[in-house]
Amino acid sequence: MSTFAPERQQDYGEDPHAVRESDVYVNEYVRGFVEKWDELIDWEARAESEGKFFIDLLRARGKKSVLDVATGTGFHSVQLLKAGFDVFSADGSAEMLAMAFQNAADHDFVLKTVHADWRWLNKDVHGKFDAIICLGNSFTHLHDEKDRRRTLAEFYAALKHDGVLILDQRNYDEILDNGFSSKHKYYYCGDQVTAEPEYVDDSLARFKYSFPDGSDYHLNMFPLRKEYVRGLLRDVGFQRIHTYGDFQDDHEDACPDFFIHVAEKEYLADDE
Repeated sequence: MSTFAPERQQDYGEDPHAVRESDVYVNEYVRGFVEKWDELIDWEARAESEGKFFIDLLRARGKKSVLDVATGTGFHSVQLLKAGFDVFSADGSAEMLAMAFQNAADHDFVLKTVHADWRWLNKDVHGKFDAIICLGNSFTHLHDEKDRRRTLAEFYAALKHDGVLILDQRNYDEILDNGFSSKHKYYYCGDQVTAEPEYVDDSLARFKYSFPDGSDYHLNMFPLRKEYVRGLLRDVGFQRIHTYGDFQDDHEDACPDFFIHVAEKEYLADDE
């Protein structure tokens, strides 16, 4: 008789479109989904597509200690460790952290990990960091305004006085206004996996992830508009915010798949 517990399945209840709570992500990342996540990411293709973008951003600002608050399966933590940064890896999903730890070990690194909820980040993660990265469209898991504001305040508090937050998101403006399309050039590079919205309204983007073995999984996320996120970053106290589109500086007419916000905490006078 097997002593292993049966694998949990995603369960959104009778009306999946009604599930719009920040806490739901914990049960979305079931083991079967997590084990397939790297098929969606495709580490080699992702590394080639983004190049040294984040490494160069951090080095240009003289940053060394980095808190990866959305570690996932560990891609960015490992890339930064390879580049010589001091990395601390956090995630709200224990399943993701376990996979990240194994992936890092496969690259001869031992991750410093912590299982933490962003809304109470500084209760579990101690110390101040030069930089925080929140990547992989992860901020979109927060469905409530108060949770988004509280989380950004926690990020702000965990940074040194001149710290920088790098946060990305899908281009939900385009999805909401004109419908979904994706180049899959920079993010989610796995060419055998599809990730497309199954349902979208102003407060829910329900994405379906279909894998080669015929399995399907879902994520219910909040469709964040770019200027709304920039406004939240300003409200919490970040002084300068620069937004890139698919790793490019000039993106106004390019209709990028993703936006990357670089929010700096340090105050600089106008003449600086």
